[in-house]
Amino acid sequence: MKQDMPDRYALAFQLYPYAKSPDQTAADPVRHRVIVVGGGPIGLATALDLGRRGVPVLLLDDHEGAGLGSRALCFAKRTLEICDRLGAAPHMLEKGVQWNLGKVFHDDRLLYEFNLLPEGGHAMPAFINLQQPWFEKFLHDAILAARAAGAPIEIRGKNRVEAVTQAADHVTLEVMTPDGPYSLQADWLIACDGARSPVRGILGLGFEGRVFEDNFLIADVKMKADFPTERWFWFEPHFKSGDSALLHKQPDDIWRIDFQLGWNIDRAKELEPERIRARVDAMLGPGVEYELDWCSIYTFQCRRMERFRHGRVLFAGDSAHQVSPFGARGANSGIQDVDNLAWKLALVVQGVAPDTLLDSYDAERVHGAEENILNSTRATDFITPKTPVSKMFRNAVLELAETVPFARTVVNSGRLSLPCTYDGSALNGPDQAEMPARTRPGSPCPDAPLGDGWLLARLGHGFTLMGIGTEVPASIAAHGVAVAGLTLPPTSELRARYLGGAAAAVYLIRPDQHVAARWDHLDEAAVAAAVARAIGKE
Repeated sequence: MKQDMPDRYALAFQLYPYAKSPDQTAADPVRHRVIVVGGGPIGLATALDLGRRGVPVLLLDDHEGAGLGSRALCFAKRTLEICDRLGAAPHMLEKGVQWNLGKVFHDDRLLYEFNLLPEGGHAMPAFINLQQPWFEKFLHDAILAARAAGAPIEIRGKNRVEAVTQAADHVTLEVMTPDGPYSLQADWLIACDGARSPVRGILGLGFEGRVFEDNFLIADVKMKADFPTERWFWFEPHFKSGDSALLHKQPDDIWRIDFQLGWNIDRAKELEPERIRARVDAMLGPGVEYELDWCSIYTFQCRRMERFRHGRVLFAGDSAHQVSPFGARGANSGIQDVDNLAWKLALVVQGVAPDTLLDSYDAERVHGAEENILNSTRATDFITPKTPVSKMFRNAVLELAETVPFARTVVNSGRLSLPCTYDGSALNGPDQAEMPARTRPGSPCPDAPLGDGWLLARLGHGFTLMGIGTEVPASIAAHGVAVAGLTLPPTSELRARYLGGAAAAVYLIRPDQHVAARWDHLDEAAVAAAVARAIGKE
């Protein structure tokens, strides 16, 4: 069995073995446009997105590929849509276990079930379950494909950042390798180096929030089982393996099981194989054959940095914010960070937008982090009540939920990840109140079928002016930005999701597929003004 703390360089996939770079023997530190620190899902996605936009990017990682253990597991619909834009989704969908349904139990009773994607007409499922090493491998495969097509992306394994110094127009890094130290410079540095972020520590930046007094055991179990492909969650399970439990299917006949252990535990003892087996046996029943694949113990934490931009250093993913794993908000929110940051930084690097546009990354993604922390904290408080009164309330709600539908809205086994709407963003332009609230400015565009294709696949990487039921130009140039036009007929799905009570609609859509502005008719001057606002020039 692989224990909680394998060798820190043990790999599931060796993706970028160490090779000496000419930068290591250069007389002076070599300057790079963008350096990304950290080769996890967020760092790889950041490098991929920037590189596909033509921005030269260097990724430094102290490993040589994807580490062991399932770790992040549930990847949401919005994450898959972003990965599809980046060219990585097809293999993820092929390998991953797709699911939309969940069930909630109390003791031995099924309280209710829910469907996370009851609406048809979407290319992506609500979620896939895919072990983090595979997710990282498929992102790396997409990087190799992009690089073969000319994307300026470089990855250096076993390059550990040990010092960071900021100047007015660049950042200097001291990097340790198997061949010794060397120095680099970057116009911009993006820290994607995890919850224990060395870059954040080097710069002496805070990471504040709550640590919840409870522990959870992950037991990845390899077995043949006939459980359906659903998310099952138990409050006070009848099999008594923990105060709560979670069961999820992964690829390759591996099942994720989580057990709530309580606060005052002996972690080493709880990770002993025979003790883990006793919990799993009680859950699965007698005679079930299985192998322990990977196990770990984690503690809930809901924390974030005060700001995600510090001069020329930007933070994304767990280095900027951390939430409890129930709700699958960690890696999914990190991928949304990438989606928000890459197009803005590309415009800044290319001289199209002022660097103050990056302040909107901070504002919008802090808003997203606060939303995730709020939902994660509420879930954690419901799952792990800390007083007799709160537990009595929780169990009363569970009793009602079995027969009273409104009580189910109060039950919280982890509000599952949804994309953030940037209400109140300084980048948002005009709105039309008669159009659906779900596509107001700041919202991510919902997908819709278009003949034999899909809407989001037609939006691409740049700004798009979408006309529904009214014609828009094939392209518009505004403030140095090329805006592609897309004229569509008002299908039933587009009418429901984008038109509402309007006879026609014109949408300005950002490169991250969030709505920038919308009107009921075309006004090119208004579109140009909205573009200026969306790139921080107004």
